[in-house]
Amino acid sequence: MSAERGRIFTDEELLALPTVFRDGLFAGRRVLVSGGGTGIGRGIALLFGRLGARVLVCGRRPEPLEATRALLARVGAESLAVPTNIREPEQVDTLFARVAAEWGGLDVLVNNAGGQFPQHAIDLSDRGFRAVVDTNLNGTFAMMQRAARLWRDRGGPGCIVSLLAPYLRGMYGVAHTVAARAGVAHLVRTLAVEWAPLGIRVNAVLPGPIATAGLEVYPGEARARMARSNPMFALGDVQDVAEACAYLAAPSGRFVTGEVLVVDGGHQVWGEIWLAGKPAAFAAAEGEGGDGT
Repeated sequence: MSAERGRIFTDEELLALPTVFRDGLFAGRRVLVSGGGTGIGRGIALLFGRLGARVLVCGRRPEPLEATRALLARVGAESLAVPTNIREPEQVDTLFARVAAEWGGLDVLVNNAGGQFPQHAIDLSDRGFRAVVDTNLNGTFAMMQRAARLWRDRGGPGCIVSLLAPYLRGMYGVAHTVAARAGVAHLVRTLAVEWAPLGIRVNAVLPGPIATAGLEVYPGEARARMARSNPMFALGDVQDVAEACAYLAAPSGRFVTGEVLVVDGGHQVWGEIWLAGKPAAFAAAEGEGGDGT
């Protein structure tokens, strides 16, 4: 089947999406995908599974994880599903203890878990800001650190790919996640150097607006404008992100570390995203240059 750009795929479509990668590329490799129960995370997990990897998915809710695991079984991929809240370091420790005990180690960590909600920064509560930063920055670091310790203690090499959000140009209305994801981006650059002697590569993928059910959290006006936030006038899809992760984790990325691979249709060099609504002062100026989003 051919993939129509910018649409949400059904589970059946995810199982049959075309890919540029050869069958068996990740045979024998052990891949952990956080947030693997839904959306982009499910797409990433299924692509690695289709390419021969053993896949462990973690996330807060067991039901979506088991649904992903059932899909992985349909493509013949060995898998595990471990409910984990990455905001809780003790749960992350338990997760990696299970990885070591049941699989004897890990080859690839994909940090996809995270989340945010739209609200103007001036109205954010302390609790709301901290909750998003705790998940998207602190939780991601906990996953990265535990994976690195596993490789240090059991011998590398290892590969980490962390998903970001458009922090370079900014996403207005989600200052909490922009701050957290920028922190992860700089962790990527720092840890790529610190952990290079351990044989660990550390990179990130930065998607622009991607067609998933997760977009429903944003106001209709914001969703309608998302495809106009890049010069391709389109949304990306989960396969765009999944293949970027596979590129970095495969031998194709063996000489790539400390990098942020941007998959956003050109958003970072052109557009803007207002996820909690555009203030009237800016909206009044629409059409006076720029993209009008």
